[in-house]
Amino acid sequence: QVHIVESGGGFVQPGGSLRLSCLASGSILMIDTMGWYRQAPGKQRELVASITTGDRTNYADSVKGRFTISRDNAKNTVYLQMNNLKPEDTAVYYCNTHGRMSPWRTFDSWGQGTQVTVSS
Repeated sequence: QVHIVESGGGFVQPGGSLRLSCLASGSILMIDTMGWYRQAPGKQRELVASITTGDRTNYADSVKGRFTISRDNAKNTVYLQMNNLKPEDTAVYYCNTHGRMSPWRTFDSWGQGTQVTVSS
């Protein structure tokens, strides 16, 4: 079993910054892709950013230039640095990790989410 824990959400004024962290633990052989998704009230969950083992990154157009995703493979941790936050960034942010528990078994795990609220 793989357990995902997010942290770092909170309340911030427009233009402010937050850093989200996500730790994966449990029966992990290797992790390939780690990513952050978000879901605002009444909207579908959407990809914010993802990063592969080789540090290839992918960002939603709405966050390019403001958000930066990074990972620490030794710690099975992924981060999302969010700068110049806007009210439209308000959402529950979820961490997703995909990898292998063994040569024969993959996993695709989600955290419970962390709330980010941007408001004046």
